[in-house]
Amino acid sequence: MRSFVHTAYPARVVFGAGTLARVGDEVERLGCSRALVAAGPSLADTATRLGDTLGPLAAARFTGAAMHTPVEVTEEALEVAREHAVDCVVAVGGGSTTGLAKAIALRTGIPQVVLPTTYSGSEVTPVLGETSQGEKTTRSAVEVLPETVVYDVELTLGLPVGLSVTSGVNAMAHAVEALYSEQANPVIDGFALDAITRMARALPAIAADPSDVDGRADALHAAWLAGTCLASVGMGLHHKLCHTLGGMFGLPHAETHTVVLPHAMAYNAPAAPETMCRVAEALGTCDAPAAVHDLVASLGGPTSLDEVGLPESELGRAAELAVAKPYPNPRELTLAGITGLLEGAWRGRRPRDRGLIDAARDTEH
Repeated sequence: MRSFVHTAYPARVVFGAGTLARVGDEVERLGCSRALVAAGPSLADTATRLGDTLGPLAAARFTGAAMHTPVEVTEEALEVAREHAVDCVVAVGGGSTTGLAKAIALRTGIPQVVLPTTYSGSEVTPVLGETSQGEKTTRSAVEVLPETVVYDVELTLGLPVGLSVTSGVNAMAHAVEALYSEQANPVIDGFALDAITRMARALPAIAADPSDVDGRADALHAAWLAGTCLASVGMGLHHKLCHTLGGMFGLPHAETHTVVLPHAMAYNAPAAPETMCRVAEALGTCDAPAAVHDLVASLGGPTSLDEVGLPESELGRAAELAVAKPYPNPRELTLAGITGLLEGAWRGRRPRDRGLIDAARDTEH
């Protein structure tokens, strides 16, 4: 018998196409009337459209959201919020904008309505990562969980294929690590495997036709499921490495996740063989780490830390930082092991499930 504990976080989800038109109703449903519309610089036009849709419910606008949620950017947004006496934040964008909304909510207590335009999944998690003086810290608190998430597939149609791939693999990472988490349970297992299958199916469809609504809907659905996994259970080695690389070296978030995931999977495979078998089955293959690497490569995504901006000279320091305060993980983190992992990731080597290789050798002999 499998014993487990499952925590379900409260959130209202509105999923469909054209659902941006319903945002005003969602703001009023929360009892709010003065919204701060938040976005990043690249989505300033979408923020304008959202503000027009909200009409008099839009009291102010801030379009300076930045990667890794720098505290100084949050302070700028808070100044705007105070100046206009806002009573909620309506955020449209990816993980950076969602992070800003969470940071504002944490400091003010106002509710959030989030419209994701990428596949980060952070919109359904009580997790906030912030960067201050080059160090990224992560906290979990129900207070930062958005009250309402409006998924509008139409908002993702303009997401470039390259960003779709990296954002999608970022979501897949949440699902993979959920399967070997200490808090794993049957509910989250089902979400995780469904998310992996959907995302692996969606990304090639999006690459072939970026306007494929069904493919986009599959990816957004997968992101929701994967984000729910991230919200419900702890993460391990993969997320520790990505938080270290992003916070300390300023590497792009989704791209870093995309490069690291297959290498983290290969490192953990000997200690989590059943999990890797389940992931492999969801991917329709026998070698899960290699399959993820091959999927990324086939879609033109980044496969090395070199190409996302990490100097080779920093590999040793990155390994030391990752090992210093490790997250719970099925395999022990050793300095030599993590250094080897990062060296392989920096060079873009194709990782393999070592257990499968060893089994094949035993069969041959």
